[in-house]
Amino acid sequence: MLGFTLGVIAGARSGSLVDRVIRLYAYALASAPTFWIAILLLIIFAVQLGWAPVCCAGPLGVVPGDVTFADRLRHLALPLTALTLFGVSQIALHTRAKIIEILQLDAALYARAQGAGKWDVVLRHGARNAALPAITILFASLGELFGGSILAEQVFAYPGLGQAAVSAGIKGDVPLLLAVTLFLTLFVSVGNMIADMLYRLVDPRIRDGALSEGGRHG
Repeated sequence: MLGFTLGVIAGARSGSLVDRVIRLYAYALASAPTFWIAILLLIIFAVQLGWAPVCCAGPLGVVPGDVTFADRLRHLALPLTALTLFGVSQIALHTRAKIIEILQLDAALYARAQGAGKWDVVLRHGARNAALPAITILFASLGELFGGSILAEQVFAYPGLGQAAVSAGIKGDVPLLLAVTLFLTLFVSVGNMIADMLYRLVDPRIRDGALSEGGRHG
């Protein structure tokens, strides 16, 4: 949602100062590796400001069964932020390019000629059409997200699935490695199914086309 919103704003105000700031932000994130972002977050928010814990999935010395839900969320905040920032740049840049393309279409010119404002055209026509590529990029990058989680877990010493996969590979634990691989396959497959469902919600043409095809077969 953050990447899509930034992309819509940058595309609607192409060439402005806001657009240049958003592009600089997106390019910086796109060129920065996940572990470097994680280290920066750890230095700023955990070491210097002290707002977040330095490591682990719960307070040190506390039995996992006694860790509260609030403590788990607090320890999850920085790793989750690092992985979230990892996917913002691609969606923002692709959405920006799509919005600029849509605003140059004859349909957008016709809507402006009828009295529609620029933001009205962007929100009513541009945002919905730009949502499909954003959804595609989001769910297509689930496999990359898993790879980034391994690096983030190493930096934050967070006991997650990525560390389990690395440990299984080093120790030669084939059953655990196969289980992690199957879970990743299921994770990506379910993500693609969710993307197909969202396509029908975002674009009525896909839903109507599916209904018409079903009617012809019936």
